[in-house]
Amino acid sequence: MATFRPGDPAAVTDLFEQIAPRYDQLNDLLSLGLHRLWKRQALHWIAPRPGQQLLDLCCGTGDLALVLAAKVRPEGSVLGVDAAAAPLRLARQRAADQSWLPLRWLQADALATGLPAASADGAAMAYGLRNLADPAAGLAELRRLLRPGARAAVLDFNRPDPASAAGRRRAALQRLLLRRVVVPVASRAGLGEHYAYLEQSLERFPTGSEQEALARGAGFSHARHRPLAGGLMGLLELAA
Repeated sequence: MATFRPGDPAAVTDLFEQIAPRYDQLNDLLSLGLHRLWKRQALHWIAPRPGQQLLDLCCGTGDLALVLAAKVRPEGSVLGVDAAAAPLRLARQRAADQSWLPLRWLQADALATGLPAASADGAAMAYGLRNLADPAAGLAELRRLLRPGARAAVLDFNRPDPASAAGRRRAALQRLLLRRVVVPVASRAGLGEHYAYLEQSLERFPTGSEQEALARGAGFSHARHRPLAGGLMGLLELAA
């Protein structure tokens, strides 16, 4: 049985290659569809407009990129970037059904995309920062890609602050939900070990205040982390 080690790029890519066919279905089931609401909040911060050139880093199967593309058409465009091939294949298939949307796809590492500096008017990253080998380097690459004043939204699980009693209570609830709900449901699809990785990945993920500090260190002029879903999720709002 494979071991998916947080921070190991090859292992994390392999994980997403394997879960891609069931990823969207499980997202809807495990969040009761609320992930769509959280993504709308990320979109509200980015405020996409017609004509903009936007990025969706760690785009997965492309659901967020599709929504962004509908907002920037007809002159704008969206580039979805992911390290794993299987999610990108699904993203391309979904985009083919809406061929009028201005979408492109790139298989690349979010830590080193190879894209030109200051080439994007905004960016999204949903459930990607936690999976990078170095979140600080990921934020630095994100900042490099953005034009001055551009906005970015980073949506992910929230790691509650262990220094506070409230944070420890939220962390305990989060562990309970992951162990008693998320992993058992995923196990029915043969993906229990894959979703057990979530708890492991949170152990090394920066807290909200730490993400704000990392973002400022990367050169962002504005960085605010907002807890969502009672502190179980978090949205990092950024401005270059």
